[in-house]
Amino acid sequence: MVDIDYTLFIQLVLFLLLIWILNQVLYKPLLRIMDRRKEILDKAQEEVKTVQETIDRRVAEYEEKIRAAKMEAMGQKGDLAKEGTAAAKVITDKAKTEIAGMMGEFQAKLEKELASARELLRNQSLRISSEIAEKVLGRSVQ
Repeated sequence: MVDIDYTLFIQLVLFLLLIWILNQVLYKPLLRIMDRRKEILDKAQEEVKTVQETIDRRVAEYEEKIRAAKMEAMGQKGDLAKEGTAAAKVITDKAKTEIAGMMGEFQAKLEKELASARELLRNQSLRISSEIAEKVLGRSVQ
C-alpha cells in the first residue's frame, strides 16, 4: 500500500519543480516557436491573398482592355466598310456618268454619220436613178 509520509511532499515539490523547469525550458520556447511559425504562415497566407487579388484585378483590367480593343476594332471595321461602300458608290456613279456622256457622244456621232450616210445615199440614188432613166429613155433627163 502507499504510505503517506514526508517523501510524498518531497515528490510533490520535485514534481512541481519539474513542471516549472519543463515549462521554462521546453513548453514556453516551443509555444513561442509555434506562435512565430503561425505568424509567418498567416503573413504568407495574407501575402498570397494580396497577390491573388492583384492578379485577379490585373486579369480583369486586361480582359476589359481586350474587350474595348475588340469593340474599337469592330467599330473601325464598320467605319471602313461604310467608307468602302461610299467609295464604291462614288466610283460607280462616276462610271455611270461617264458612260452616259459617252453614250450621248456616241449617239450624236451616230446621228451625224447616219445623216451623212443618208445624204450620200440620197445623192447617189438620185444620180443612179438619173443614169438609169437616161439609159432606159436613151436621152438626157434633167
